[in-house]
Amino acid sequence: MTVYLDHAATSPLRPEARAAWLAAAEIDGNASSIHGAGQDARRVLEESRERLAVVLGCEPIEVVLTSGGTESINLALKGLWEAGAADRRAVVLPDGEHHATLEAVQWLGRAVGAEIRHVGLDAAGAIPVSRFAASLPGARVATAMVANNEVGTINDAAGLARAASEAGVPLHLDAVAAFGHLPLAFAELRGAAPAGAGLVALSVSAHKIGGPVGVGALVVARTAALAAQLHGGAPQRGLRAGTQDVAGAAAFAAAAEAAAAELEGEAARLTALRDRLADGILDRVPASRVLGDRVRRLPGNVHALFEGASGETLLFLLDREGVRVSTGSACQAGVPEPSHVVMALGLDETAARSVLRFTLGRTTTASDVDEVLRVLPAAVERARAASGHRS
Repeated sequence: MTVYLDHAATSPLRPEARAAWLAAAEIDGNASSIHGAGQDARRVLEESRERLAVVLGCEPIEVVLTSGGTESINLALKGLWEAGAADRRAVVLPDGEHHATLEAVQWLGRAVGAEIRHVGLDAAGAIPVSRFAASLPGARVATAMVANNEVGTINDAAGLARAASEAGVPLHLDAVAAFGHLPLAFAELRGAAPAGAGLVALSVSAHKIGGPVGVGALVVARTAALAAQLHGGAPQRGLRAGTQDVAGAAAFAAAAEAAAAELEGEAARLTALRDRLADGILDRVPASRVLGDRVRRLPGNVHALFEGASGETLLFLLDREGVRVSTGSACQAGVPEPSHVVMALGLDETAARSVLRFTLGRTTTASDVDEVLRVLPAAVERARAASGHRS
């Protein structure tokens, strides 16, 4: 039996997305061409943009199609910095952000001398709005996650957006982990923010919701000042050059609509399975704990710490049993690193190397959860024995 519980890394392609991709791929034209085939491609592209806008709660012109979440995040942060006020030199950065955000901001620090204002997380992995707000005055750019991709804790995105609006600072929200699992409406989150301040950009990705890999979007407010990071043509408000992926856009739109249609029911189903898994781990595995907020967390996320067991060893032991999960830590050039998110919770490096992230999705069943709970205790015992830990 094979159990796939790594949906936060990538979720299996939805049949609706596959069908949409194949149909759009039959169109011969480039969407920038003016002949008939090109206009056929343009029509599918713009219809897909409109469909995505409905799901994202924004205007179609605000949807900038990209190659995925990483590009969207880089375009937002570097583009907002480049277009920002020259007399402001700070970027507000919570400690638990995705590596795409962390490394983009670190690059700004090295390349253009940006001052990085770190915002600590609370013990559950949430970004305290008051602490975030205190770091905003005079900042050029701010960024934050809607929900943490590792421990699953959901942030007060509306509160963060209000704080940025009141401080007159442009805010980017990373919604890659949240999209398709939580209600998201860009216009509502933006509210009555002044031009160029508050929520101005929001990043999402297709393959996290059953769309194809290599497709994403950045929602950019009409009034946002954002500098392009790719040049060579100006098809998307001048913000991103290059031939647009018509088939990818169509598949993304199909996946987004399917995820939105089932969101409420799936959230309830996955929450029940999530809690069944979390409670089972705590009941069957001694010296284990679930990290993150147990209530305000993504429906399909269980992030567990197993004292005395290497997460990497556990991953391989479970993989041999047919259970696919993640350590929840970054892997740079094949070298496992301790989870910076776990360390941001106030835990040490040993703990940060002793975690697993189980992420459930639309293909997950109760039998999958039961299989994990069947094989996990023995795997933890073996991992602890391998490390010399005595329970």
